[in-house]
Amino acid sequence: MNKYEIMFIVRPDMEEAEIKKTADAMKKVLTDAKAKVLEEKAMGQRELAYEIRKFNTGYYYLFVVEADKAAEQEFNRVARINESLLRHLIVKVED
Repeated sequence: MNKYEIMFIVRPDMEEAEIKKTADAMKKVLTDAKAKVLEEKAMGQRELAYEIRKFNTGYYYLFVVEADKAAEQEFNRVARINESLLRHLIVKVED
């Protein structure tokens, strides 16, 4: 199992409950793929460095997970098709 840091940005034009629901759905993608979420951090609404899909802000989330390659690929696949996410980034952490 590898350790990954996964950051994603949720659209700011949604209700707070919908934003939390989106983050929980992304977490469920990981846990369903047998990944272990070590740390979960809601970083709040922040200004984007550049405009993405006509948005200047977004809600940032960070997950630190232990997962195999299949779980990382499944998260990446779901994040690409999820309309609620503006961007995501998966970084493998070397111990």
